[in-house]
Amino acid sequence: MFHQIFYFSTIRKYVTLFGTLFDAISIRRTNSAGQMTELIKVPITYGPKDKMLARLNADPGLDRQTAIQLPIMAFEMLGLTYDGNRKLPTTGRSSVISSDANSLSYQYNPVPYNFNFKLYVMVKNAEDGTKIIEQILPYFTPDWTTTVNLIPEMNITHEIPLILNNISTEDAYEGGFKERRSLTWILDFTMKAFIYGPIKTQKTIKFTNTAFYTPSVPDGQLSTAVGNTMAVTYTTIQPGLTANGQPTSNAALSIDPNLIIASDDYGYVIDTEDLTI
Repeated sequence: MFHQIFYFSTIRKYVTLFGTLFDAISIRRTNSAGQMTELIKVPITYGPKDKMLARLNADPGLDRQTAIQLPIMAFEMLGLTYDGNRKLPTTGRSSVISSDANSLSYQYNPVPYNFNFKLYVMVKNAEDGTKIIEQILPYFTPDWTTTVNLIPEMNITHEIPLILNNISTEDAYEGGFKERRSLTWILDFTMKAFIYGPIKTQKTIKFTNTAFYTPSVPDGQLSTAVGNTMAVTYTTIQPGLTANGQPTSNAALSIDPNLIIASDDYGYVIDTEDLTI
């Protein structure tokens, strides 16, 4: 069970998706006449709020640390929890024809997990904060859904909802003349995501052989028929494809079944032999 090595970067993709949603926010600053004097693109980085505040209050001359400039956004993934309400049938699976067209790659249904994120919007003054927040809130009602190509080799895409749960603010200004003010907006999000298991392969089945038995007396059970009586009919099923690529059920018109690949639009040649004659 745990001896299979696989990795699809799905968690990394979810973190990247979250950060990408907020990486194009800018704010305009204007003068008293309403003319724009400055256009600021708000940077976003991954990291906890405390780390950002530590950098904000850093002494540029101490160990070559550089204090960050506001406004800035930061985000972090706090954890994930299993979501049983979105559980899919365990035996369900997705499948694609492998590159050699002679085998099938398949992957069982993913496991649903909720990813918890926090977005921190740190500004020096209240108006900068409202300018940023007002560019975010209209898109969440309360969720925003993005289509993500999660497993490219299996052609699996999912619509991933990101739900805005709560918004709060913190003011780190303590009143000292030498203290830098930091007003922080905190946005809590839940991402409805999926985690996938390994990709498995199996050979394409081209021939099936089925024997039919008539149960013998006295109990009339199948268990007394197989191995104790002769089969009454024997059925063979194989793919059928003409030389010009048309499906057929006539074995005489079909090319060698071993030359037919899984992606061909083939028919089925069914041959039933009555063994009672």
